[in-house]
Amino acid sequence: AAERKRILLTVGLVFSLFGFLLQWVLQRLLTRPFLEMVTAAGRFANGDERVRFDETRRDEFGYLGRFFNRALDYLMVQREELRTALARVRESEAALFQEKERAEVTLHSIGDAVITTDEAGCVDYLNPVAEQLTGYGLAEIRGRPLREVLRLVSELTREPISNPVDRCLQLGEIIELADNTLLVREDGTEVPIADSAAPIRDRRGEVIGAVMVFHDVGHARQLARELTYQATHDALTGLLNRREFERQLAEVTESARHSHETHALCYLDLDQFKVVNDTCGHLAGDELLRQLAELFDARVRETDLLARLGGDEFGILLRHCDLERARQVADELRQAVREFRFVYDEHVFEIGVSIGVVAIDGTAASMQEVFTAADVACYLAKDAGRNRVHIYHPEDAELRARQGEMRWVSRIQRAIDEDRFRLYAQPIVPLQQPEGELHYEVLMRILDEDGVEVPPMAFIPAAERYNLMGQVDRWVVDQVLEFIESRSGRFGDAVWAINLSGTSLGDDEFLEYLVERIRDLPVAGNLCFEITETAAIANLRRAVRFMKLLKSIGCRFALDDFGSGISSFAYLKNLEVDYLKIDGGFVRDMVEDPVDHAMVEAINRVGQVMSLKTIAEFVENRAIFQALRELGVDYAQGNGIAPAVPLETLGGHRDSTDMSRRLEAG
Repeated sequence: AAERKRILLTVGLVFSLFGFLLQWVLQRLLTRPFLEMVTAAGRFANGDERVRFDETRRDEFGYLGRFFNRALDYLMVQREELRTALARVRESEAALFQEKERAEVTLHSIGDAVITTDEAGCVDYLNPVAEQLTGYGLAEIRGRPLREVLRLVSELTREPISNPVDRCLQLGEIIELADNTLLVREDGTEVPIADSAAPIRDRRGEVIGAVMVFHDVGHARQLARELTYQATHDALTGLLNRREFERQLAEVTESARHSHETHALCYLDLDQFKVVNDTCGHLAGDELLRQLAELFDARVRETDLLARLGGDEFGILLRHCDLERARQVADELRQAVREFRFVYDEHVFEIGVSIGVVAIDGTAASMQEVFTAADVACYLAKDAGRNRVHIYHPEDAELRARQGEMRWVSRIQRAIDEDRFRLYAQPIVPLQQPEGELHYEVLMRILDEDGVEVPPMAFIPAAERYNLMGQVDRWVVDQVLEFIESRSGRFGDAVWAINLSGTSLGDDEFLEYLVERIRDLPVAGNLCFEITETAAIANLRRAVRFMKLLKSIGCRFALDDFGSGISSFAYLKNLEVDYLKIDGGFVRDMVEDPVDHAMVEAINRVGQVMSLKTIAEFVENRAIFQALRELGVDYAQGNGIAPAVPLETLGGHRDSTDMSRRLEAG
């Protein structure tokens, strides 16, 4: 038993030693390398990139070490690439953040309102301007459909306008806001807006939302309305101006041609308006026009058109009004003006008005024809004694004559543009001293479209009526001065008489032009301006100033047609003229008519008393020539002495005096 116990003890000891040996071997061969690998893996996991496994062993752990080292190298490369990628991502995030900040600052700073929506049209952003214009804050309406919060209506019709964002999302294109769009704010107030909505697309081109950009155009629209008003209204009276009146008249005339509607046009021209201007000045005239504009406006219907056509002329378009009713309206207006009293600076004026009326119906050819007919009728009302109403009838002989005169206007303008005026000269010869100072009166003709000469009396009335004489007078002055300067010495000290119209006599700009043109010329003393007695008396104050200024630089003046007016002698002492031209109506029959002879004698005597030279017109024969010489008239002019000849063919002093001698000799 003891032996058995000993054997068992020995065997147990051997197995224990073997176990310890096996444990040591296993720990040496397996556990330690494994622990080393686990420790190395832990260090790598903690960020130690220098860790490497032992790959020098020639067993499985060496193989594993080589495998893990390759894996670690790969992971290191991937980690480095990841770090680079992360750095790029961070840079991109920073750039995106900067762009986002920049975009937000831009959207906050721009003057336009900006609203963005998602693909369903729900709001996801408003900039401050949009918040201000709509009256909503972003927090209030984020996520809500824009159509529910953005109410748009038409300024003209007050009808709702479809939301442009909805149409933009449906069509995928830019949608412009309709003209005259009003934005109804949260508090109910309205703001005029303009601009557009555009789709927002992703990289694939898919619509993912919309952006609406708009701005307040209230000031711009107000400015546009003011400019339109200024372009269509008279600044003084607030009535329509001529341009707008003619535009609307053209529409009505065209409509009447294609319908059975009848309208009427009234053309009003004030009587005695010039008296107010001359007595109290232009401020008084302006005030009179304003008061009369109010008077007319109170007496026409809202559907009618009232306009100031220029100066002291007004136009009224009576819509849907027959000719008889138009005549009644015109007469009521005439009577209202007649009863009106204009008071200014303690002066009281009675004003009249002449009115021309024309029907507008299917027979009206054009606006211009209607307007011209009304103007002609107004002229005839004024010509018949003023403060009258004249109804236009196409068969009136007077109207046809007046229309013929008006057609001359375009012909005169074309003649000016095409240089078809021709100058003639007629000698004015001395009667008492055959070798005395010689005069020439410069006369004018027009070559018509066929090259035929037209005498001045055919076109001058039209030119004066329609303010074309200023252009004509300038042309004549320029041509005469060029002629005299180009032929200096050929005509000696001959005096050149140039006719001036009443229009030019009262034109300050024309006076300035003459002074500048003549002042420094040596021929100023050879110029004599002829003005008619009628024109001088009609513009007496201006005529006196006009003559005084030109005489101060050496020019002379002749009073033409003297004796034709009943006030001739009364006004003569106020006019600083050098010559009196005796009205040819007296001269022509003075040999047979003792009254005409006495008038010529009286005018000549007045001229002598005032130290003025006298000139007799229309000397047609030797008997008149001798009678004038016996009376002591200084000069004579007429076809009996010498007819007018083209200026460029004019001879000289000897030719004209020879004519006088031949007539004297019979």
